[in-house]
Amino acid sequence: MGFSALSVVRGPGELAAMVIDVTKLTFTTRFQFREFIEQAWFITSVTLMPTILVSIPFGAVISLQVGNLTGQLGAQSFAGATAVLATVREAAPIAAALIIAGAAGSAICSDMGARKIREEIDAMEVLGVDPIARLVVPRALATVFVSLMIIGIVIAAGIGGGYFFTVIVQGGSAGAFLSSFTALASITDLYVAMVKAALFGFLAAIVGAYKGLNAGGGPSGVGRAVNESVILAFMLLFFLNAIITALYFQLIPQPGL
Repeated sequence: MGFSALSVVRGPGELAAMVIDVTKLTFTTRFQFREFIEQAWFITSVTLMPTILVSIPFGAVISLQVGNLTGQLGAQSFAGATAVLATVREAAPIAAALIIAGAAGSAICSDMGARKIREEIDAMEVLGVDPIARLVVPRALATVFVSLMIIGIVIAAGIGGGYFFTVIVQGGSAGAFLSSFTALASITDLYVAMVKAALFGFLAAIVGAYKGLNAGGGPSGVGRAVNESVILAFMLLFFLNAIITALYFQLIPQPGL
């Protein structure tokens, strides 16, 4: 019983310790610029196309649902404001979280796991090189950078899709769509979305690195670690999103009509 309880606590404790270590080493060690550029390019290559393919139908579904709802309520003039609000506040951060955790996090986990089973991590430790500072920190920073770029793509695609389906498909007013942007949304919503994206990217990278560095049992163990990292990252990111959203509504007054 004691062993099972210890094993349940050990995983979250080690993950929290890695979050603290990566945060501390980000500001106390030399910035690995070359590794950062290489990892940012790699993460971009595995996330850019899924982002484009996901954001277009994502924005289309939100626009159709919002347009139908505002039509039923007799508030078609606010279709643009509600579509932008839904995209910026929730749709874009969630889409970024899914893409980052599913593509970037799994890629980081497989890379770390492959290095672990080839004993590269042990060799680095023997040579006195901290694998957290050398490998994990630049990957976490690169994932944060790419997450901020991804959320911009999703927001732009969502707003563009909202305009297309609200104005072109459903015959709404272009002037009303564009003029209602600031009726309900504010610049604070964009700031919060960017904070969410940065935190999601940082956490997804650390989860992937943690699972990869603790992988064992050969290639099959790396495969299990990748599956576990994706599931764990999804759970943590949705939980963190709920907390940030709840705090945002409690701390920031919302504009009214």
